[in-house]
Amino acid sequence: ISVITVCFNSAATIADALSSVDAQTWPDFEHWVIDGGSSDATMGIVGAHARPWRHVVSERDKGIYDAMNKGLRLAQGDVIGFINSDDFYASPDALAKVAAAFEDTAVDVVYGDLCYVKQDDVGAVVRYWRSSAFRPGLFLYGWCPPHPTLFVRREVYERFGTFDLQYRIASDVELMIRFLEVYRVRTRYLGEVLVTMRMGGTTNRSWANILQQNREIWHALKGHGLRPALLPFVLGKVLSRGRQFLTRPA
Repeated sequence: ISVITVCFNSAATIADALSSVDAQTWPDFEHWVIDGGSSDATMGIVGAHARPWRHVVSERDKGIYDAMNKGLRLAQGDVIGFINSDDFYASPDALAKVAAAFEDTAVDVVYGDLCYVKQDDVGAVVRYWRSSAFRPGLFLYGWCPPHPTLFVRREVYERFGTFDLQYRIASDVELMIRFLEVYRVRTRYLGEVLVTMRMGGTTNRSWANILQQNREIWHALKGHGLRPALLPFVLGKVLSRGRQFLTRPA
C-alpha cells in the first residue's frame, strides 16, 4: 500500500497525520509526503518523523490536486490511498483492514466512514460521515464516499486517469464519479470509521467554497454524460449532510 500526504504550511496538524501512519500494524506500506514548499515548520516536523518507509518531496506545485498527481506518479504500491495533513487514521489497524479487503482480487476500490472533529479537540466528534455500498446513480443524489478513506488499485489510475486539474476544489469527487459511475469499478465498502478529519478543510471553509464545489460536481456529472436533476441532487445533499450532524458511530 502507498499512502500519500500532500501538505503546505501544515505545522499545526501534520504531526498527528505522520504519527497515525507510523502506528499502523500493516507492515507492507510506504508513505509519500508531497510538500508544496512550506515556509513554516512543516518540513522540520516531517524531518523529525523520518522513517525507512517515508519519502519526502518539497517543491512548489500548482495546488492540492497537482500535488496528489505527483504522489501518484511516485507511488510504488499496488494499492494507493491519501491521508491529508490535518487528518489521521482512526485506528492502528486501518491499513490492515483495507489490505484484507483487497485480498479479494475482484475488488478495485475500498472505502469506509469518516468522523469530523473539532480543530482544538480531536476527541469531540462534530460530524459522522457514514457512507454506504455504491449503487449506480447514487452520485446524482449528492452521494459520495469520503475521499480520505478511499483506496484504489494502481491499475485503476493507469486505465482511467488521475485528478483533473480543471476542477479547483472538487477534483476528488469528479475522480470518484469517473471511477464508480462511469467505469463501474468494483467497490467494497467497509462499514467502519477509517479516518478522522479536523473541521475547517478547504471545501468546508466557507459557504462560497461549498457552493463552488457543488457547481463543479454538477459540471462533472453533466460532463460525464449523466443527467442530474436539481431538486433530487440538492435534497440528497441536505438530507445526507444533516444526518452527519445528528448521528454518531457506535
